[in-house]
Amino acid sequence: MLGSAGEADDAVQEAWLRLSRSDAGAIENLGGWLTTVAARVCLDMLRSRTSRREESLSAHTTDVPPTSVVSKTIDPEQEAVLADSVGLALLVVLDRLDPAERLAFVLHDLFGSSFDEIAEVVGRTPEATRQLASRARRRVQGAPPPPAELTQQRKVIDKFLAALRAADFDALVAVLDPDVAVHVDEAAATPGIPKESHGAAAWAKEGIKAARGARFARPVLVDGTVGVVIAPSGRLFRILRFTFANDKITSIEVVGDSKVLQSIELAVAPE
Repeated sequence: MLGSAGEADDAVQEAWLRLSRSDAGAIENLGGWLTTVAARVCLDMLRSRTSRREESLSAHTTDVPPTSVVSKTIDPEQEAVLADSVGLALLVVLDRLDPAERLAFVLHDLFGSSFDEIAEVVGRTPEATRQLASRARRRVQGAPPPPAELTQQRKVIDKFLAALRAADFDALVAVLDPDVAVHVDEAAATPGIPKESHGAAAWAKEGIKAARGARFARPVLVDGTVGVVIAPSGRLFRILRFTFANDKITSIEVVGDSKVLQSIELAVAPE
């Protein structure tokens, strides 16, 4: 629900405190009561998070995520385990949803709660709650192009990421068009590495140098095409947009501007 092990601990503790102040013996369905209370705590936390949106990342120019992107309340490695278990791409997309949409989608689609139960948490009618979950589901799933095209794009991107992570120059060049064009915006630029580059061999060397963030990278649908997000612990940091031709990458756009990041449509990429 929260995408953060540290915040989840806080939510569980708050739910426990509320239980300790209640007459547990008078609660007929303790499991349902705890689910409702924990969900309301999460909803409050999500709304508070929305009201104090993360600081702009536009001032950061390295490819190493700033500390503000990673939870300060828990070991980043533990956060990474959580992101991998839930699905980092799913966490990134969920973070784009309105808090009530996120709660309705997670409780119904992932945990099987009824719309009547969820309606009590979000303070809406069951029908309105159903619409929240439906709207969230459409945003999570996106509107992809033909499956065969997506599948092939995913294969190319998987090879691209594997080559970057292994610092394999030949494998990286093999997935790039010989005349590939790369553009990096000001916010995503790395000192000493050109923001504009042309040619597979020339960019592959620079790409490997700048690939320390590749371990945080996962395939997603970016405006309906398979792309990549770099998102430590599910916190969006960079987006890579691609164009393809003949099973090769013909262009790469690296986006780091926080305003542009929030305007891009994301959805979970098919396997």
